[in-house]
Parts: sequence; structure tokens; C-alpha cells
Amino acid sequence: MEGETLEFLANCGLRVNKTNPRQYSASMPTFPDVQVLFQRPRDIPSSIAAGDVDLGITGYDTVAEAAVDLDDMVIIHDALGYGECALVLAVPMIWQDVVSLDDLAMRARSETLRVATKYERSVQRFLEQAGVEGVRIVHADGALEAAPSIGYADFIADITSTGTTLRENNLRPLENGTVVKSQAVFIGNRAALATRPEVLSVTEQMLEFIEAYLQARGRYMIFANMRGESIEDIASRVLEQPDLGGLQWPTISPLVTGNQQANWWSINLVVPHHRLYAAIQQIRAIDGSGVVVTPVTYIFEERPARCQRLLATVQRQGK
Repeated sequence: MEGETLEFLANCGLRVNKTNPRQYSASMPTFPDVQVLFQRPRDIPSSIAAGDVDLGITGYDTVAEAAVDLDDMVIIHDALGYGECALVLAVPMIWQDVVSLDDLAMRARSETLRVATKYERSVQRFLEQAGVEGVRIVHADGALEAAPSIGYADFIADITSTGTTLRENNLRPLENGTVVKSQAVFIGNRAALATRPEVLSVTEQMLEFIEAYLQARGRYMIFANMRGESIEDIASRVLEQPDLGGLQWPTISPLVTGNQQANWWSINLVVPHHRLYAAIQQIRAIDGSGVVVTPVTYIFEERPARCQRLLATVQRQGK
């Protein structure tokens, strides 16, 4: 996830300066006192929980699998919007009678089954909670899809995003066999956030920029000119259209014309990408002109809910 994470942070205005691709450390110009470390995804939750690292980005699947006390960790942002995948139970195509967990449990009652996975804790918890007994977990790190055909496991539990690799290896996921849904998450050490103001300050700023970027992603600002008798006239025509309401309301203001022409107004509003063309057509329909469209980089709302939850968590920890 390194490339996706670096791109995501850069888009959030939190560029990481990694001058040498072989280096395991880098800097973040926005925060000169912050050192950025590169670790394997599965090592990051352990480093955070132990307090060796203050903040981290990794997949939620690694957090769920980590052999750490989750009380030592805070999930600061649980949905960064990339690295989306799922840990699923997948069985051979030829098991036509095994479609659900109930079918798997029934088969496991008649024969001892082996599941190959590197997510042993997550899979064990899932099988126990689902009441599936008689399944032995076989640890495997790579090429899991070949395990049933080679013969060292009967089915697998592995990460998938599209299911293509499973199908190519004659495997299919169980209908209700999703162990963990995962995407990139932002995590932090609970004690560091509660006791070190500099860590909390950086975290708040990072979280604000992340939230503002995610709010703005896929949105466009539209500017247009309209002639009308009054601001009420313009507002009425704009608000009659289904896609011209903006985030809350459109902004309408008078234009200053050099030749003293009266009754010209400027409107601006924000629309999502999938409604952009419809909004432009609606502006034209109410005699709008000079339409200018620009991507939105950030949308800073009132203090985001995740920032409020973070502060509440830190305050509880400090008591």
C-alpha cells in the first residue's frame, strides 16, 4: 500500500519526501519535526500498540489480526477510501454442496477440514463465532490459492478485492464467508495521544486535512453569471433546479459591471462529479452563462465528528 498511501497523503496536502526509494525513513515538509517510517503493514499495529511509533496507516485487516491489546491503540480514521478488500473464506468450485457457512459446518462435522491462511487469529475467531467446528488452521504466507489443488489444505481464507484470482484458481467465496472487510485506516498510540500534546496537535491537523480532502474528492465548484430582476428572482430560479442546491445553499452575489449594466448576478455552488453535466444543463436552462468549473481540493466543515471523537477519547484516557 506504499504507493497508494504516498499518493493519498500528497492529495491531502501531507506530502512525504522520500528522496531514496531504498530508504526506510523520510520526512513530511508540512511537519518538520515528524519522521516518517516505512514498515510492513502487519508490523505497524504492533509498533503502534507498543508505543515505538506514534501514528500509522495500514489496512484494517492487519489491525484485526494483530496480537496486541487494542486498548493501547486508537483508530483515528476508519475509512481512508483506498486499499479496499475483504478477507474471505473460499472453497473449491467442485464443492457444489458448500455454498454457505452452514454448509461448511455440516461438511466439517463429517470430515476434518483444513483451511490455509496467514490470518490465523481472525479466521479462528470468525469460525468460532459462526459455530463451525472441526476445522484445522494451516499457516501459509503465499500462493494460498494453490493450497487445495496441491493438497495441503481443503479451502482457504485470503484477501481479495475483485475475486479474479480466486476464480482463476477454481475457488469461490462462501456467500456469508466474509471474515473482515478492510481498507486503509489511520491509527495512533493511545498513551502518546493522551500525554504528548505535540502528537495530538499533529494528529488533529492531519485528520482535518484528511477529512477535508475526502469531503472534496469528486466534487466540483461551478461559477456562472445570470441576469435577473433581483436576488430573490435568481434564488427562485436556481432552487427550482434539482442539482443547484450546493452543499447547503448556493452563493448568489451581484456583479460589478464596468458599463453600468444592472441586474447581473454571480452564482456558485458545489456538485458531485456524477451530477456535473446535469447541473450545467440546468444552469443553461435558467439562462446562466459564462459557466466555469474547477475541482474542489478541500472542504473544511465545522469541526469534523472524527476530530471530536478523538479529543473525547484522549480526554477519557487522561483521567
